[in-house]
Amino acid sequence: MVIAGPTASGKTALALEVARCLNAEIISADSQQVYRHFDIGTAKPSADELASIPHHLISVVDPLEDFSAARFGKMADAAIADIHSRGKRVVVVGGTGLYLRVLLHGVMPGPSRDEALRAELEAFADKEGNEALHQRLARVDPVTAAKHPIQDRLRVIRALEIHQLTGKPASEHRDEHAFAADRYAYDLFILSPERERVYAAINARTAKMFAAGLVEETRSLVEQGYRNAAPMRAVGYLQALEVIDGKRARAQAIQDTAQATRHYAKRQLTWFKKEKGARNVTPAEALATITGA
Repeated sequence: MVIAGPTASGKTALALEVARCLNAEIISADSQQVYRHFDIGTAKPSADELASIPHHLISVVDPLEDFSAARFGKMADAAIADIHSRGKRVVVVGGTGLYLRVLLHGVMPGPSRDEALRAELEAFADKEGNEALHQRLARVDPVTAAKHPIQDRLRVIRALEIHQLTGKPASEHRDEHAFAADRYAYDLFILSPERERVYAAINARTAKMFAAGLVEETRSLVEQGYRNAAPMRAVGYLQALEVIDGKRARAQAIQDTAQATRHYAKRQLTWFKKEKGARNVTPAEALATITGA
C-alpha cells in the first residue's frame, strides 16, 4: 500500500491507522526525514508514533552524506524484503514523488555525470550566483526550474546537465519514466483534503515548528558543522538559518516558511496527478478505502 499526498495532509496519522489494521510496517518516502538530527523541521513522527509501529528509512543517513533517489530505492528494496520475510505487509508513506517513482518504477534513465560540464556550471554559479544558474535552467526547462529553489544548486546543475547531454529537458525524461513497468504490485492512494484545509494545516504546523524550537535546532545543527548539509536547504531550515544570520525577522520567517510550503504542496499535487493508477481519497474515506474495512 502506498500513501502519498501533499505535505500536512495527514499522511502520517493515516499510515499508522492503516498499518495497525493490516499488521504492516511503515517505510518513509520522505527526502528530508532520512537525515539524522534534522527533526523538528522535517516533521518526523513522534517518539510514541515510531514506537507504536516499526518504521524504516527515518534518521538513517548522516546529514553530510551524499544521498539520492537511487540509494533510497535500494534501501527501500532491502526494507521491503525484510518486512516480507517476517510475514508482514508494507505501507509506504511520503510526499517525495521522485522517491516513490524510483521505488515503483526504477531509476529514471539518464546520462552519467559529466565532471567537466559540472565544473563549468559550478564555476558559472560561483561567478554569477545561484539565481543566474537557476535562470539558465528556467530558459530550457521551466517545469524543473519551478520544482527546485534557487539555493538548490546540486539539483539545478543536474537538470542542466541532463538537458545539455541529451538535448531534452529533465521534466520530459520524468514524464516518460512515469509510465515505466512496475517493480512491485502496489495500490497507490493520494490523500487529498480540500486545498483550504491543507493550507490551514500548513500554517498551523509551521507556527508549531517554530514554537517547538526550529530556530534553536537549526542553530545547534550549525554548531555541529551542518550548515552546508543538504537538508539545511529545505524549507523551514533555510528561513530559520536566515533568522540566525540576522537576515530575516522571526515573524517574517514563519510567514515565508508557510508560503513556501504551500507552494510545495501545490507542486506535489501536480506531480501525483501524473502517477498511473493513483486513486484520490478524502480523509473521511481513506482508511476504509485502503484497508477494505
